[in-house]
Amino acid sequence: MGKCRVAGVSRTLLPVVVAFCLSACRHPAGGAAEAQSGRPQDGAAPSGYGMEFLGPDDCSSRGQVFREVSCGSERAGARVLARHTGAPSDGPACPPPTDFVLHISPGGAAPSGSPAAAPRGYACMRNLESPHPGDPGQGGGPLTVVGDCVHSFREGEVRETACDGSGERPPEFEIGSAVGRRALCPDTTDLYVQLGGDMPVGCAHRM
Repeated sequence: MGKCRVAGVSRTLLPVVVAFCLSACRHPAGGAAEAQSGRPQDGAAPSGYGMEFLGPDDCSSRGQVFREVSCGSERAGARVLARHTGAPSDGPACPPPTDFVLHISPGGAAPSGSPAAAPRGYACMRNLESPHPGDPGQGGGPLTVVGDCVHSFREGEVRETACDGSGERPPEFEIGSAVGRRALCPDTTDLYVQLGGDMPVGCAHRM
């Protein structure tokens, strides 16, 4: 569930600016894949199934340990939408349908004749079956997108929550559209949300 920090704005302004923040996750030692969204998961060493551990369109297993498996396997639980080297805070954003992010650490030296150990990076994952917490309004996923809802967390911060009220906290604002700058938001906008990308400003209204 995303936690967002409010950017510095004057208290005399009714609307506030919300900055979406990718929460950092610890990288387990020894070639691990760890889920960013939700409770941290135990890591798994690269399996060497493909030429690159969890490359684009590869699939991971379900459960607490994430290993690369064939997407046709009954053990497959999620597919890689994008794979990047480095930290999420420094690299490209994940695609909007991303349900969760796996942090991938080096697995040490690969045996002779085997694919190289996975470099430190992250994989943007989409569940093969429901639920899809990254979909608009579902209250989860690493990105804040049009159709998502947020609630006040503490002074200067909000958190994403399910729009249907099924989350731990009821929704207070819903992001109705995305624009290039705040001046293009409707006059009814109560909250400006920083989304990033080509349309970086989300126009949210109170529910």
